[in-house]
Amino acid sequence: MRRAIVCALTAVLLTGCAQSVDPIERMGRKAAQKVRHHPRTGAAGAAGAPAPNAHRRWGLSAPLAPAPKPPAHRVLPPRAPGTVPPVIDRVPTKDKVVFLTFDDGAEKDPRFVDMVRDLRLPLSMFLTHSVAGPGYDHFGQLRALGAGVENHTLTHPFLPGLGYVEQHAEICGQGDRLKGRFGTAPRLLRPPYGNYDADTLRAAGACGIDAIVLWRASMQINDLRYADDDRLRPGDIILTHFRGPSDLKGTTLTQMTTRMLRRIQEQGFTVGRLEDYV
Repeated sequence: MRRAIVCALTAVLLTGCAQSVDPIERMGRKAAQKVRHHPRTGAAGAAGAPAPNAHRRWGLSAPLAPAPKPPAHRVLPPRAPGTVPPVIDRVPTKDKVVFLTFDDGAEKDPRFVDMVRDLRLPLSMFLTHSVAGPGYDHFGQLRALGAGVENHTLTHPFLPGLGYVEQHAEICGQGDRLKGRFGTAPRLLRPPYGNYDADTLRAAGACGIDAIVLWRASMQINDLRYADDDRLRPGDIILTHFRGPSDLKGTTLTQMTTRMLRRIQEQGFTVGRLEDYV
């Protein structure tokens, strides 16, 4: 009887003191803290300097220049309750900095994680659950290195073809999934294909989105495509994708990223972290 009572008390204590854990916390408390808590980091995204000669390993002729110190306050004013989020394709800044954004989540190349770690490369990920969902652990590794995790809807529909209720479900649904997986709700939304309407803006605002993020240049596997005179401008947001192997046509994700970084360097720019500015 005494032994049974001791066992019962032990079980109660263990049950009462145990804290529920989500998938990230199963990595371990210290790892989870690194994934979940991201101070505004400026140029490098993750702490520390790039690995020695990392630029050569990844095909660059020179290291990426450090990004300027980000502004003390984000350049967009806080969105007032009940208002719709602004639509941006460029960050209003004079800094010689551009912003890398990767969409969808089809490609989960572990070498890309190495590249981001070696170069301390800042980037923002706009993830679609139907594409990225089976591989959230991979994107968790990138987030632990400082990458932002943002909203690209649940199933990547053409949003203007849906009503408000359906758009709300797509945006809030993915926001809830990302918050449940990573512990923080996304603040930014990229509508699939860059298409949106008034219902998109209203639904995004209701889902806690602070800005709709489009782009001024896009990476087309082999080269950048520009909106303005075949050149970058300060604050330009660049679109590229976590493309699947069949879409890359023999080019790896890391090779595509190297080509993009070369163009950025050639025009005298470096890369900043979008979430430090917006």
